[in-house]
Amino acid sequence: MKTRTRVLTGTAVAVALGAGAFGAVSANAAPASAPAAAPAAVAKKDGDKKNFTTTTHLTIDAATRAAQAALDAAEQENQKVTVAVVDRNGNTIVTLRGDGAGPQSYESAQRKAYTAVSWNAPTSVLAGRLAQAPNLKDIPGTLFLGGGTPVQADGAPVAGIGVAGAPSGDLDEKFAKAGVDALAK
Repeated sequence: MKTRTRVLTGTAVAVALGAGAFGAVSANAAPASAPAAAPAAVAKKDGDKKNFTTTTHLTIDAATRAAQAALDAAEQENQKVTVAVVDRNGNTIVTLRGDGAGPQSYESAQRKAYTAVSWNAPTSVLAGRLAQAPNLKDIPGTLFLGGGTPVQADGAPVAGIGVAGAPSGDLDEKFAKAGVDALAK
């Protein structure tokens, strides 16, 4: 029986080694030639306005100036806040977290900025609309508290500034407006 056990064990080891060697050879084998990639589609840009649109975006420099102006306005009133600036699509351009700002202020500032640019209105105005449309608050990423202000170019929203951390939404919004005003200079 010991001989039989040795033979079975030896056979199992040989099969395992053989499978490993086969796998190693297969893994090192030359790959089959890949199919040729399809050429990229090219849309006409010149003379074909129906395929393209032009949008206005804040530069990183402008977004940083606006955020810093909002943060400075808050610091002048001894408020510890976070300021977020988002683009027209709600993507964060810059966030400045002031010294001592609470941990909740980071996300709140971003959500206020997103809400303001999404509806092209200050979040304090939008908060008032919840009485008529309470389901607005269920839209992901939004926050209907004062402190968010849209940035406009030719009346259209191009960015949003959100401030969070002051004891009231009115103060947060005042600081966000200071950020918008800095862009006019």
